[in-house]
Amino acid sequence: MMFSNYHTHTTYCDGADTPEELVLEAIRLGCPEIGFSGHSHLREDTCSMSEVETLAYCREVTRLKEKYRDRITLRLGIEQDIFSTIDRSLFDYVIGAVHFVEKDGALFAVDDGKETLLRTVNTAFGGDFYACVEAYYELVGSLYERTGCDVIAHFDLITKYNEGDVLFDTAHPRYLAAAGRALERLMASPVLLEVNTGAMARGYRTAPYPAPRFLQRWLDAGKELIFSSDCHDRRFLLHGFEALKEIPHRETLC
Repeated sequence: MMFSNYHTHTTYCDGADTPEELVLEAIRLGCPEIGFSGHSHLREDTCSMSEVETLAYCREVTRLKEKYRDRITLRLGIEQDIFSTIDRSLFDYVIGAVHFVEKDGALFAVDDGKETLLRTVNTAFGGDFYACVEAYYELVGSLYERTGCDVIAHFDLITKYNEGDVLFDTAHPRYLAAAGRALERLMASPVLLEVNTGAMARGYRTAPYPAPRFLQRWLDAGKELIFSSDCHDRRFLLHGFEALKEIPHRETLC
């Protein structure tokens, strides 16, 4: 089975490799397609592309589409944070994502290190992890409504630093209720849910997003999945895909 990856970051945002280096790696691996998904511009996010960088990124991927058109199909996408706005006409597809929660008009990161997450919980939610979880999943559930995205990124990203439930209990009724509400809203939308191995590649998790209970509910509802490595380093472009191949999934995005 030949895999493709559509959640791919480059040196235009927080990736380690240029778009062309990633294209060449995808060709080496035999990928029929590769999709790029730079982080949309967001002032509070130092990992995102500036507006100038976004246009340069679009030009470069478009150039590479033509250069390599006889060897691989390229897709120009973007990972749109829920607090960003984009010109949708520039892109072949949009991955919707939540990286921040909002409290009293301020944004607080949930995936920028364990200490940052703890500060978010303590500063914005009075130390109540489940209040932070509820705010996070309220945003996740509204991703399609607010962005019109094609794919939902890392559904339970809030658990990135919670391997073994070291920070909060993912079986807690408040956690399950918040995540369940978000999943139900998304299942009513025409979106793909990604099975995302990015945190595995970076050593934060031993299993992909989403957790098995949410993955199974999605499949039981007859909804479609797509594999994603959330690649920030070309060495991990298809990280973990082979072990997941028995899960029913879309092999190409478009």
